[in-house]
Amino acid sequence: MPSQAEVGSYFTKLSNWGRWGKEDQIGTLNLITPEKRLQAAKLVRDGVSVSCARPIPRGEVAPDITSPFMHFMTGTGEGFASQKSEPGRMQGTGDFYGITYHGYYFTHLDAPCHILHNGQMYNGRSAGLVTARDGAKAGAIGLAHMGVVTRGVLLDIPRVRGVKWLEPGKDHQIFPEDLDAAEKAQKVRVEQGDALLIRTGHWRRRKELGAWPLAQGRAGLHGACLPWLRERGVAMLGSDSANDAVPSGYEAYIQPVHQVGIPIMGLWLMDNGNFEDLTAACEQRSRWEFMFILAPLRVETGTGSPANPLAIF
Repeated sequence: MPSQAEVGSYFTKLSNWGRWGKEDQIGTLNLITPEKRLQAAKLVRDGVSVSCARPIPRGEVAPDITSPFMHFMTGTGEGFASQKSEPGRMQGTGDFYGITYHGYYFTHLDAPCHILHNGQMYNGRSAGLVTARDGAKAGAIGLAHMGVVTRGVLLDIPRVRGVKWLEPGKDHQIFPEDLDAAEKAQKVRVEQGDALLIRTGHWRRRKELGAWPLAQGRAGLHGACLPWLRERGVAMLGSDSANDAVPSGYEAYIQPVHQVGIPIMGLWLMDNGNFEDLTAACEQRSRWEFMFILAPLRVETGTGSPANPLAIF
């Protein structure tokens, strides 16, 4: 386990500032080239699509849903139920969605402006560019309007450890050795430009035992994995938890994967996925690679976006 001082050195050693030019705002998405997308497309053999998102419950409040999803109707079919459509008159319904998606439940993609360091976002832009009036004027989720379309790789850590899930606050930390062991066991290797998905078993545990407060811990990557992620050239990191192991093991860095990954490495993070169906699809085929697609909402000034990522076999 690296010391706190070593993790502190990652803010310099792992920096991608200037790597793709001083004007760059998309960070590791630069690693997803047209050739990489073609490689991903060639992985589609069965035409089977699997969602990697959690369901969005209407109005639910839970220890991991402190700001519930708002859904109300702007138009219903109740008044039309007993009516026949008249010529020239259209019948329809409508509704409104409201969601605070950052946190520990909703599946979402973080934008580069979401996490800051020393008053700056990725590549040295000022934190002041995110304002109450205008939203994010740099590093916004709209930068990913082309979507994340690349080769996806799922590493199933509980499967390698021989458990149903990683127990919060006990064996919840994932180290580089775990990533290496999962690659070996699953006969797959993470390559430059990939979307790396990490299964901790969080969603299965929640379904079987219920939600629990953050204070009890969350499974995820230890900060020691950051050099591994940069060395492999991971373009997007996703987890069925919030990526970081909580507690992190460091007083100064409560979520080092977020704190170093986003503003320093320009690494795109997808939090709170659901990989149970994906795991079953991979096991059925004995194949842990697939075409991965994530298309965030094209909010030009947003700090992130709810998402429904897809794995296509």
